Amino acid sequence: MRGLRRRILLIAAAISTALLFGTVGFVIIEGYSWFDAFYMSVTTVSTVGYKEVHELHPSGRVFNSVLILFGVTSLFFAVGVMTQTIIELELTGYFSKRRVKRMIAKLNDHYIVCGFGRVGRAAAAELKRAGAPFIILDRNEAKVERAMHDDMLAAVGDSTFDNNLRDVGIERARGLVAALATDSDNLFLVLSAKALNPKLNVATRVIEEEAEQKFRRAGADAVFMPYNMAGSRLAQSILRPHVVEFLELATAESEMKVSIEQVKVGSHSAFVDQSIRQMQLRKQIGVIVLAVRRAYGQMVFNPDPDTVIQPGDFLIAMGSDQQLQGLTAMLSEAAS
Repeated sequence: MRGLRRRILLIAAAISTALLFGTVGFVIIEGYSWFDAFYMSVTTVSTVGYKEVHELHPSGRVFNSVLILFGVTSLFFAVGVMTQTIIELELTGYFSKRRVKRMIAKLNDHYIVCGFGRVGRAAAAELKRAGAPFIILDRNEAKVERAMHDDMLAAVGDSTFDNNLRDVGIERARGLVAALATDSDNLFLVLSAKALNPKLNVATRVIEEEAEQKFRRAGADAVFMPYNMAGSRLAQSILRPHVVEFLELATAESEMKVSIEQVKVGSHSAFVDQSIRQMQLRKQIGVIVLAVRRAYGQMVFNPDPDTVIQPGDFLIAMGSDQQLQGLTAMLSEAAS
């Protein structure tokens, strides 16, 4: 930005000097008024080519020729500097960075994915599929460009620095995925994120099993070990292939278009203090309630139809996106 201001000042100085030189010269040599002299200088320097304000004497014509050479040179210099500045700004991504900053400023209740490696890419893809607002933060410019090429909002920066986390709106964020390369970096990130936003929901990857408890103590809400999960899924796929197939259909994109979602019961919902049987969710909307997560933390699997829901409970339900959206609207609707 300093270089840009310096160039703008240089351009303004070059043009102003040419106009001042011409104005003073016409006043002294031709006896023009200050306004006529300035007008003559502007038309000469800009090469517009209007007729002379007054007939020029030979000495005035000589001066005007010098002014043309000096003024046109200054004008070409200004155009060249401005063109070079615009090209450099475009090449360095100045305009795209400004656009990203404006988009980040509009983010609220969003998610931050720190690290765009294999784990980070998978997390970002799932957030994108769910239509959730999120931003990717990675210190590798090539990875950030790749994310932006995939129509994802991304910024360059080291996630272990607080200023970079603030730049992506961590104080306004809902959750953060720590997917950096090492356990030490992820642990430091979890500590920093929780210090900046204690209400933040943080999920992190961990490589070493011994580090899991450290992450829990640091404030991580969810800790995942990719290698253990992959090994378990491989074993499950040969032991219980149909169960794995069902889970993949329910948790990933498939032709069936079925999803599992958590839907919160609003404090003023019309269905507070009603049982699942009374709500008739399967009949009215077509969703299946798999579990109820009580507001105080208890998880009730395969709830009985007579289970009564309370404000703050979450229904873990399965259905199409349209059905789940209907359930969300239904449980947030206020009682009349």
